Amino acid sequence: MELREAIGRRRSIRFLLPYRPVELDKIQRMLEAARLASHWGNINSLRAIVIERDKAPKEVLDALPSPVGGYQIQLAPVVIVWYLETAATDQAAERIGELVDVGAVGYGKNKRKVFDERVAPMFRNLGDVLKLPGLNEVDCGQGIAQATLMAFEQGLGTCFLGTGDPDGVRRKLGLPDSCRLLLTQTVGYPAECPQAGGQRPRLPFETLFQLNGYGNPFPRSPEVVEELKRDGMIQEPAPLPWREAELEYLRRALNLKGEGLI
Repeated sequence: MELREAIGRRRSIRFLLPYRPVELDKIQRMLEAARLASHWGNINSLRAIVIERDKAPKEVLDALPSPVGGYQIQLAPVVIVWYLETAATDQAAERIGELVDVGAVGYGKNKRKVFDERVAPMFRNLGDVLKLPGLNEVDCGQGIAQATLMAFEQGLGTCFLGTGDPDGVRRKLGLPDSCRLLLTQTVGYPAECPQAGGQRPRLPFETLFQLNGYGNPFPRSPEVVEELKRDGMIQEPAPLPWREAELEYLRRALNLKGEGLI
């Protein structure tokens, strides 16, 4: 699948086949993609617990975040709990030093000496400031995005879920205090059409992006839009005319009760 089409199709797949397990090698490819993503300081603070619904201990399954006992958690063969290890920032100086050594950072014959004398002490002195929310979460998001594209490349569907009690989930999963829960990702083979009712509604392009200053909308080229439509990145908008019938079929096929929203 071309990258542009993969991005266009990277919409949430909420209905998964509960009876079809996900091969661990496909999950590994997702994790490999996350590990290789860019991260400030080369610290790799993004971490994950992979939970197989049919094999994990009951106490682990019971710890999964599920605000209203959502059907997505119940159906997903695999759930990935992504979290941030803030203790990774303690090694920022050493990890950036590795980048200097391999030629990814700096220039000149004395670059390592300059780094050791001027830059490394700065990162060591910042201490817990480096652990604050912000850039850490942004770079973890890059890793999760790459993992998600890898999932779609392998024919899998995924959806992200939050929780109203991240610290409670963290404790139930046995994660140390230095960790911050990010989100939960359900993974499995889609039970619904990959179009999932069409491309999701988004705010107008011109209201989101500016050029050379606030209030000056970035000019959106119609030619580029048409190019992306041809490549499958921009697709038919939701709702597609058959979506409600598909949802009713899924409700019956998966034996879902009541009104499901999560």
